[in-house]
Amino acid sequence: MTKPEKKASRRKKQGARAPVRGVLWLIALLLATSGLIRLNGSGLALAREVSAAIAGDGPDHADEPQTCETEADIALVLDRLRERERLLDEREGALADRMQALAAADREIKENLAALTAAEESLKATMALADVAAEDDLGRLTAVYENMKAKEAAALFETMDPQFAAGFLGRMRPEAAAAIMAGLKPETAYSISVVLAGRNANVPTN
Repeated sequence: MTKPEKKASRRKKQGARAPVRGVLWLIALLLATSGLIRLNGSGLALAREVSAAIAGDGPDHADEPQTCETEADIALVLDRLRERERLLDEREGALADRMQALAAADREIKENLAALTAAEESLKATMALADVAAEDDLGRLTAVYENMKAKEAAALFETMDPQFAAGFLGRMRPEAAAAIMAGLKPETAYSISVVLAGRNANVPTN
């Protein structure tokens, strides 16, 4: 083979290897770009620039990177949400405590009212018994005065206060009271009569 033929053959081999080398470099570039994308977010911008370069566009025509919140901003928002949740829990707890206190106070008031009502009923019953007992005692004592001899009863009524004596005479039968009044001194009989008359002085006649 002559030298010109050898040179021509060498040029054909070099020309055939050139496209293969170009393809290998392109594959290596794409693999490197993929690795950068996986490493961090800055690889995405680099990948865009590489893609634009492969497509024939310059970095001036690449898309603007989208803005997003940083980890610090997200952490701040989460902290605020946690603080708000804590405050709401505290308010809810305070409200629950206040409701329990109000319920306890309401129960205590009801118990006190029930005890007061029971005491009032017991007092009324006691007073009613006392009134009945007093009325019974007065009735028996009046009957004793009525059954005494008029002279002896008159001597006893002379020592009584006119108000007290008038109370008994007003409860007696008219004939028994008249017999006792007849045995009293005029002054005593007058005083008792005034008391007895004054009891009905303000009673309406119509």
